[in-house]
Amino acid sequence: MKSLEILWIVLFRFRMLPRVWAILLILVNAGSLIFIDTHYGQLNLAAVLAAIMVMALIYARLGFVRLLGVGHVFWIPMLIWFATDLPDRTEQPWLYAWVVSLIVCNCISLVIDTIDAARFIGGDRRPHYTWKPANGA
Repeated sequence: MKSLEILWIVLFRFRMLPRVWAILLILVNAGSLIFIDTHYGQLNLAAVLAAIMVMALIYARLGFVRLLGVGHVFWIPMLIWFATDLPDRTEQPWLYAWVVSLIVCNCISLVIDTIDAARFIGGDRRPHYTWKPANGA
């Protein structure tokens, strides 16, 4: 499965700072499972699943290239909606904290993704990592 290869690369082949950032991003987005009974959790989970599908397709065709972050495009309308419709801070403090964390982390990620896409368009198209299973399969 291509999405598992991507996850393996991120968790075990990235340098330490990008790895820690990726883990933080994964954990913040996984928070949607805690808040799945809200439209925030449901929409975030849908956006994450759509991103995974797009990233797996890009990875299958081009490898681990700077264009992978294009899958996060689904976050843009979600983040705009969430930013204009924050949950009540006093009535739902945990949900509020998660949504604000999600907005901040995903916006930072979108900036990184934009820089990576611009570098890809500018010619930096070689894969950063190549999956090579130990058994040669």
